[in-house]
Amino acid sequence: MLRSTDRFLTTHTGSLPRPDDLVQMMFAKEEGVPVDREALDARVREAVTEMVERQSRAGVDIVNDGEMSKPSYATYVKDRLSGFGGTGNSFVFQDLVDFPRTAERVFANPGRKVRRTPACNGPIEVMDEVSAKVDVANLNASAQGAGVAGLFSSAASPGVISLFFRNEYYKTHEEYLFAIAEAMRFEYETIAEAGLTLQLDCPDLAMGRHVQYADLSLEAFRGRMRLHIEALNHAVRNIPAERLRLHMCWGNYPGPHHCDVPFADIIDVLSLAKPAAILFEAANPRHAHEWEMFETMRPPEGKVLVPGVIECQSNYIEHPELVAQRIGRYARLVGRENVMAGVDCGFSIHVGQGGVDPDVVWAKLAALAEGARIASDRFW
Repeated sequence: MLRSTDRFLTTHTGSLPRPDDLVQMMFAKEEGVPVDREALDARVREAVTEMVERQSRAGVDIVNDGEMSKPSYATYVKDRLSGFGGTGNSFVFQDLVDFPRTAERVFANPGRKVRRTPACNGPIEVMDEVSAKVDVANLNASAQGAGVAGLFSSAASPGVISLFFRNEYYKTHEEYLFAIAEAMRFEYETIAEAGLTLQLDCPDLAMGRHVQYADLSLEAFRGRMRLHIEALNHAVRNIPAERLRLHMCWGNYPGPHHCDVPFADIIDVLSLAKPAAILFEAANPRHAHEWEMFETMRPPEGKVLVPGVIECQSNYIEHPELVAQRIGRYARLVGRENVMAGVDCGFSIHVGQGGVDPDVVWAKLAALAEGARIASDRFW
């Protein structure tokens, strides 16, 4: 985990807009249409190189492959692990129940319509040992000479996999969760052994409150959080905390989010997770106020906080001064050395999905970098 001693570093959450032709190839693959595998692999490699170069030009310090090879940040695991051959899953978002017309617009998005979430109906084991290795090789090769400060690669957490893929095989949720954790250990360790920082995507630790566990009390949900974090820590037991970062969010979709669990109600449980850095939403209108909790609450011990200072659902380009102000709020409260500047969530978490014009995405990332430079001049 890179820690700066003289400025605020910048990063983002993972997914970036894929080129249009790659989107069509991946749509075809998800829909079962025969696709030339060599052509797809070659296009992914080209796209990764483009993503690394564009992140570097925008001024982002710690970059990734944009998740070019994945149909979704979580559902890609169905192609790498065995056991997912059951009936399709559906999700009830508590906040969207109150606003059915908004729900129609959210779920009409092409990326969500193509997404495949078959339930677990058999033992979970590693089925594909190649794809994770190809991903890290593509990223490392593309980053050579790009002038970036660091690299990360994201992977779905055991908890978010259990959210997307309903359990129809294991006797208990705990048994299911730990089976996922043990199977995903291969991918996690592959990323770390390649010299990359592993980002664990964990929307289950916040979004899960109003989706997977909407029927539970807050305290019961906190208990489920602890179980999910226990499984996550088990899966990364061989990876140093400094090589790990955790992304949690309340769901990257343009809904009302009025059912989101407050950050203050879960941050103490979240701090039990091993990763040394926590990425979280802090720019969108539902969570932009939550920096205030650190006026009276100690931040998680030993953690780097990576608040989203750029929002990922709006085509507004944040003013760099606003970005600098957002960074400054956290720096004053938790210490400048404990803050890195990030983005609320991914810009295209499911292939073909994205509410932001791809050209605007790069302008927003440039604003992130410029805002971090302004904040660095003021606070270092």
